Amino acid sequence: MLAGIFSDTHDNLTQIARAIEVFRQRQVAVVLHAGDIVSPFAARAIAEIKVPLHIILGNNEGEMDGLRKVLPQLTHGPVEINLQKCLVAMAHDFPQIPQEWRERVDVLVAGHTHQAFVEVREGKLWVNPGETCGWVTGRSTVAVLDTETRTAEIIELPMSKGI
Repeated sequence: MLAGIFSDTHDNLTQIARAIEVFRQRQVAVVLHAGDIVSPFAARAIAEIKVPLHIILGNNEGEMDGLRKVLPQLTHGPVEINLQKCLVAMAHDFPQIPQEWRERVDVLVAGHTHQAFVEVREGKLWVNPGETCGWVTGRSTVAVLDTETRTAEIIELPMSKGI
């Protein structure tokens, strides 16, 4: 199974649309969002995803009632998600994932730092999809996780000039 992963979308509707298009092209079966949507109008764009969506709060969320109205599955992290026998722990920031979870899961996912990476640490796959918004680093990225092989890749999205 392929899982699309993004984080730190920070209201950038253009990059949210580009991320969703990459996920559609890659035929992901599920999407994970590791927080920092920010506003209900961005949540509406994310709600357009046509596959199951697991989404958690970040540290920059704005109008909570509006966010929850658009994305009722929005929850505080960390969360554990079972993706066809691949157990994923997701939080907005890696330190939020309890140590006992780190020992039992296969994959750890977090955003927050806006720095994209895929690493194996102590036999576990760690994935930070980076920032989809592109506001901080000048790079807009997402990740795609293959739950069977326990591998992931970072995909850079094109950005419009001036973003």
